[in-house]
Amino acid sequence: MEFRRINGLPPYVFATINDLKLETRRAGRDVVDLGFGNPDLPSPDVAVEKLAEAARNPKNHRYSASRGIPKLRQAISNRYLQKFGVEIDPDTEVVTTIGAKEGLSHLMWVLVAPGDTALVPSPSYPIHIYAPLFAGADVRQVRLDGPTGGESSGLGAPNPGTAFFDSLMETWESAWPKPRVIVLSFPHNPTTACVDFEFMERLVRFAQEHDVVLVHDFAYADIAFDGYIPPSILEVPGAKDVAVELYTMTKSFSMAGWRLGFMLGNSAIVGALTKLKSYLDYGTFQPIQIAAIVALNEAPDYPKEINETYQARRNALCDGLNKIGWQVEPPKGTMFVWAPIPEPYREMGSLEFSKYLVREADVAVSPGVGFGPGGDGHVRFALIENEKRIGQAVRNLRKGLTKLG
Repeated sequence: MEFRRINGLPPYVFATINDLKLETRRAGRDVVDLGFGNPDLPSPDVAVEKLAEAARNPKNHRYSASRGIPKLRQAISNRYLQKFGVEIDPDTEVVTTIGAKEGLSHLMWVLVAPGDTALVPSPSYPIHIYAPLFAGADVRQVRLDGPTGGESSGLGAPNPGTAFFDSLMETWESAWPKPRVIVLSFPHNPTTACVDFEFMERLVRFAQEHDVVLVHDFAYADIAFDGYIPPSILEVPGAKDVAVELYTMTKSFSMAGWRLGFMLGNSAIVGALTKLKSYLDYGTFQPIQIAAIVALNEAPDYPKEINETYQARRNALCDGLNKIGWQVEPPKGTMFVWAPIPEPYREMGSLEFSKYLVREADVAVSPGVGFGPGGDGHVRFALIENEKRIGQAVRNLRKGLTKLG
């Protein structure tokens, strides 16, 4: 039987590592899982308590509004004003989504169609590549580090700098039809690349000049270290003319399983997604929306607590890897470490190397090739285990990676 839309999907390489991890654990071995980016930290207590209270009210068991209840849209608008200095109209410039993946995927349905083209950095989080494809568009992947490699400016590794723009312009000039959408995400998953305000400003000017829509997945808006503050694209004057941004409760408030996010920015694009979603869903369970209001209003500093934990884990992992001879640069943002495969193992490629780490070191990571061909020289560590377990992972790697010396 032939199935539409999914026939061209490649094997999900992350599932390969997950299956091997489970097989190894069934054999009685203790695998430290630093693969899947599934936050292990608890959600805010005030949100959990409010969820339980709201769930007991039968009125909240009915259909909700797919665009999000008014007080929730007001709460996220308030956060944008307080954190980024950006004024958001809660009635026309924000719609709630059932997590960022749902919002991005359905957004592509209203932005592109068969015959259209979208530009996406390579490597990238898989849905950034496949959401436009599911909508029937042609996807052109643009090397994030540019044709000659990335720069270093203290913003993380790699820093896209002008190199990404060189690739972007080269791809733009060679593409036909001209791309309608550019999908971006900084701090970046998987590479942890970070950008500054000037970078965002240049993106907006490019979009204005070339009549293209910018879609910025701001999943790691609040996960940043060493004084770095990730810029919202909506901070750029005029950005609302060409851009929308996805913000989620998943990482900032450690509410991954709650599935609650927002798309903010250009009112016409927000309106288009709102109209589509009115046909597709009735929104997130209303008690979750009510609890998210409390989290935003009463626990605004919770992301700072999350950050402290992730930074301690980042330090433990990066310091440990560097000590055993696996050279990595500590990221300035995200909950990941993007590590180049050590030279003695590079010919294996990221999938075989990731399998090797499970078998020989009892450590699970994500193979870079799962984020597109541009990622095959790396693996991604997720900071989802405590410092003690991370220390155990480093000791295991020291024993398993015998060629490091």
